[in-house]
Amino acid sequence: MQSRREFLSTIAVGIGVSAVAPAWAAPQEEIKTSLNGPLGLQLWSLREYLPKDLRGTLTKVKAMGFRDVEGAGTWKHTPAEMRAALDAAGLRCQSAHIGFERLHDDLKGAFGEVKAVGATWVICPWIPHKDDTFTRDDAVKAADAFNTFGKAAADEGLHFGYHCHGYDFVPSPEGTLFDTLAANTDPQRVAFQIDVFHAFDGGADPVKLIERYKARVVSLHLKDLKKGVKVKVGTATAPPEEDVPVGTGQVDMPAVLQAARQAGTRFYYIEDESPDPWAHIPQSVEYLKKVEIR
Repeated sequence: MQSRREFLSTIAVGIGVSAVAPAWAAPQEEIKTSLNGPLGLQLWSLREYLPKDLRGTLTKVKAMGFRDVEGAGTWKHTPAEMRAALDAAGLRCQSAHIGFERLHDDLKGAFGEVKAVGATWVICPWIPHKDDTFTRDDAVKAADAFNTFGKAAADEGLHFGYHCHGYDFVPSPEGTLFDTLAANTDPQRVAFQIDVFHAFDGGADPVKLIERYKARVVSLHLKDLKKGVKVKVGTATAPPEEDVPVGTGQVDMPAVLQAARQAGTRFYYIEDESPDPWAHIPQSVEYLKKVEIR
């Protein structure tokens, strides 16, 4: 299986397919929560299953009660085939991850893919950097590129955002390198998707992050860090076994969701990078159905 970092650099696909737990035989009702936006699933969660059985896997996603998904490539299919599979499953894709290199080298093609699957949000999930060290210069250069991507997206009737990782929370003159990136991007053209797991594991407080950037936080990735794992500033990725169902780990999820409601966050996506997403995803759903956010 490819690493998360490799995917974020290339938006390549995962491998393999395995049997699905019998629990998915019975379709579930549409998920209802107290969130101020739809609860969707980031399709990277099922990266082992989508390449071999796209339609079958998407049908199972719908059977879990989801109506929204977030894209992560087209899984060895054309964008048109991906859209047809989404439509057949009764799913909609309003947001899609596209790699930095693809945006830099083929902006028109990237936007065409996003439109073809039905999305209006383009999310860049990783900023390439050398030697595992993200610098202020990297942040400033990325900000310049993001302003270009954001303006071009707006011209195409799309919206652009950046998905944070822990490497961007090291100190900088502006506070952190995430703050540097934010200060150098046009708030009207560049929004943010806060991955609460990666923000927390990278040394940031996701609640304060959401409160600081308010309306720029258009979406969240909801995932949780295993209890007992020590966080370290600048941590960018984590072993799969450290990803646990939402509400069972270290992240103060009620506070995160309350901050997001107050900020006007519009989209919420469960992302499960654990070794057993079919078991973990429904646990995360059940937690989010029960947690009360006022």
